[in-house]
Amino acid sequence: MTIAIVTDSTSDLSPELLDHYGIVSVPLYVLFDGKMHKDGIDLTPEELFAGLRAGKKTPSTSQPSPAEFAEVYRRVLESAEQVLSIHISGQLSGTVGSARLAAQEFGDRVTVVDSGSVSMGLGLRALRAAELARQGHSVPDIVQTLERVARQADIRFTVGTLEFLKLNGRIGGAAALLGGMLNIKPVLVVRNGRVESGGRVRGHKKAIQDIVDYVRKYIDTHGGARVALMSTVEGEAFVEEVRAGLSGVRFDDLGNHKIGAVVGTHAGPGTVGAVMEPVTV
Repeated sequence: MTIAIVTDSTSDLSPELLDHYGIVSVPLYVLFDGKMHKDGIDLTPEELFAGLRAGKKTPSTSQPSPAEFAEVYRRVLESAEQVLSIHISGQLSGTVGSARLAAQEFGDRVTVVDSGSVSMGLGLRALRAAELARQGHSVPDIVQTLERVARQADIRFTVGTLEFLKLNGRIGGAAALLGGMLNIKPVLVVRNGRVESGGRVRGHKKAIQDIVDYVRKYIDTHGGARVALMSTVEGEAFVEEVRAGLSGVRFDDLGNHKIGAVVGTHAGPGTVGAVMEPVTV
């Protein structure tokens, strides 16, 4: 049975990865500088933050419509028997709701999954689904595997400032970190589909070390891990600091990944983090 994997642009999967795995990505939108832009198509993260540095108004984001999802499902079902559509946490975006409304038109040929995650947390889930589909697993089997992965997966990251999360209402339980002491760096996690506080440390170096220590502990606890590092604009050098801290540690290295314009709108410049999944579940 041929299964097509659909995700959305908040997975932050590169065009090369999408093409290699045959995954279809539906773009979200960024309202910026008076125009509506398709994430990753009409607006790059570099263009977004260059505009913000030039004094342009903080952007907002919106999800694709059910009609847009239905159009994608119709197209991919011309060559696939089923669609597995995996999306950003419903606690962070209405995207999965739009997908579910669209799926009603197609009965059991389209299955929609709320990943409970975002950025490469979602991206790794979509990649695993594509791998399992290629191996001949059924949609119910893949969904069950993704649910097991979700219970064990983890994201830990730090941001340059909490202001972007605050402005866009995505701060969740991390609100307690606002108004902290000078040079306090937040450490954040995605828990129960929301951005929550993972603690706070003094200074950038300790924030990076916190991420490194957490990844090392995760790998030890699970006897290995699939790990993807991610960053927004101005965070690329921080990824290399995390990678240096993991030198000598054995894990399935899924590379460095650029956070796109939609997630970057909420995370802000200077964000860096790691996504961890068990190798097998």
